[in-house]
Amino acid sequence: MATPLGDFLRLARAGYVLAREGVFTRIDPALMPPGSEPLFAAARLIARPGTTGDPARIGVALSRLGPSYVKLGQFLATRPDVVGPQLARDLELLQDRMPPFPQDVAEAIIARNFDRPALGVYARLGPPLAAASIAQVHQGEIEQADGTVRRVAVKVLRPDVQRRFRIDLSSFYRVARLGERASPEGRRLRLIAVVDTLARSMSMEMDLRLEAAALAELAQNTQGEEDFRVPTVDWDRTGREVLTTEWIDGIKLNDLDGLRAAGHDLPEMGRIVMQSFLRHALRDGFFHADMHPGNLFVDPQGRLVAVDCGIMGRLGKKERRFLAEILYGFITRNWLRVAQVHFEAGYVPAHHSIEDFAQAIRAIGEPIHSRPADQISMAKLLTLLFEVTALFDMKTRPELLLLQKTMVVVEGVARALDPHLDMWKTAEPVVRTWIERNLGPAARLEEVAEGVGALGRSLQALPELIAQGQRIAAQIDSATRNGLALAPETMEAIGRAEGRGNRWTTLALWVIAALLAGHLLF
Repeated sequence: MATPLGDFLRLARAGYVLAREGVFTRIDPALMPPGSEPLFAAARLIARPGTTGDPARIGVALSRLGPSYVKLGQFLATRPDVVGPQLARDLELLQDRMPPFPQDVAEAIIARNFDRPALGVYARLGPPLAAASIAQVHQGEIEQADGTVRRVAVKVLRPDVQRRFRIDLSSFYRVARLGERASPEGRRLRLIAVVDTLARSMSMEMDLRLEAAALAELAQNTQGEEDFRVPTVDWDRTGREVLTTEWIDGIKLNDLDGLRAAGHDLPEMGRIVMQSFLRHALRDGFFHADMHPGNLFVDPQGRLVAVDCGIMGRLGKKERRFLAEILYGFITRNWLRVAQVHFEAGYVPAHHSIEDFAQAIRAIGEPIHSRPADQISMAKLLTLLFEVTALFDMKTRPELLLLQKTMVVVEGVARALDPHLDMWKTAEPVVRTWIERNLGPAARLEEVAEGVGALGRSLQALPELIAQGQRIAAQIDSATRNGLALAPETMEAIGRAEGRGNRWTTLALWVIAALLAGHLLF
């Protein structure tokens, strides 16, 4: 169980490991609270020789601290406003790779989940092929009823990872609470809400049945798409700590030479990556939020295959509209509309001027549009937006964090496939289709139809509402015909309280009496 002392000791150890690996030398001192200069000077003295200024050391430090810190680092890579642009860029290089745990431990976890030995669940279970902070993946084989063998991917949760995460999470919350109490900027950044989002994401990622459900939902949403798919789930061999899916025979998206040798069109794959993400986010409000190259394959049919759906993002209609109108505003250079969307969504406080905010948006957008297509960066755009929103008191929107993170990752993947990819031109068809479908005349007709339907349902319920009103009126008439009567016990208690002069007890008892009277009335 986490305690304040335990949190302090764990944070002290984390601080020492980060200082030892030279991480604090990468932090912009201007982002730190006043009076922290001696701490940074001490951190430089602790740093291991040769680590100062090396961006790779943060990955070493976080890996030493364990799975929770690796996930925290990946999460903070999306928040240059919190950790500074330099450290955010360093964190983008962080790879979610951990040493594998032993084969016999994996087999014991499988046996515990299915109440039978691992080799009773699978005909064969190979050694771990990839190990990350939450789980590791094995290749397995299943013998079918007709005697044929089917290959499967078997994902097994790390032992004790849930307990470790709960303990580390307590430390993260303690830092977030301290940051919000000590700094107005910490409150604007909503540090506690940031940790809340991380906690929800990690909790879902550590129940592999939820990942299986996410795969099934994404498969259902994309069943009509010809260029994107996800592996099917073997539900008979899936539990809380074990997930079994079909084995994907494909080429990883970061194997550019392999893709070229197989005859795949790399710029076309870059377009598919970008448009698939936008289509899922806008059309479905449900998207793969961990689209790094290790989770993306190209199958022999040229389709993009996404695996590892442990981290998924959801957007409500309000957030989808916000995303679509922001992107469309930048595509069409309608800066005033971009500003209006922020205000309509309630993301910028109403006391600010829309025109001033539009001017700030223009300062971001015009330089981007004046550059060649291959120099336009959504990651850069998001960084600049963070700076502007700070000027206009815009608080962190936890529901948009995963979206922002995924946009940056998807851009990096698409750029690797096609360095000359025009982001706006690629995004425009998907965004325009959503705008026309959801904000155009057809959408208005649907809204009218929904309104008529709601009115019809209300009219259907009207007789019952009238009857209920008549019953309430009859009860009130019956209760008040001879006056309201309080129970003798209540009156005696009120008298005793008045005799003792206990004003607060008297008030409480009168409140109780009033509630009893209300109960009689209704």
